[in-house]
Amino acid sequence: MCRNIKTLYNFEPPATDEEIRASALQFVRKLSGFNTPSKLNEAAFNRAVEQVSEAAALLMNSLVTLAPPKNREAERARAQLLSVKRFGNPG
Repeated sequence: MCRNIKTLYNFEPPATDEEIRASALQFVRKLSGFNTPSKLNEAAFNRAVEQVSEAAALLMNSLVTLAPPKNREAERARAQLLSVKRFGNPG
């Protein structure tokens, strides 16, 4: 599992195209093992990022839920609290 890829679905405000693309980029980096591909692999890498972005956007636009959207700030604060519990107080 890619730990840095965050849930983007059912938030208010909705995920932006940039957030979806960033998630796709992380996914392709994880699959390929490249942080930055060589010139030889650059076209295939970039094509994969675009295709994963399109698939992710299609998925997010197709999903249906009856649950109310989550608040981004409340979820961020909750994650921060869990991090402090798990790793201790930063600083």
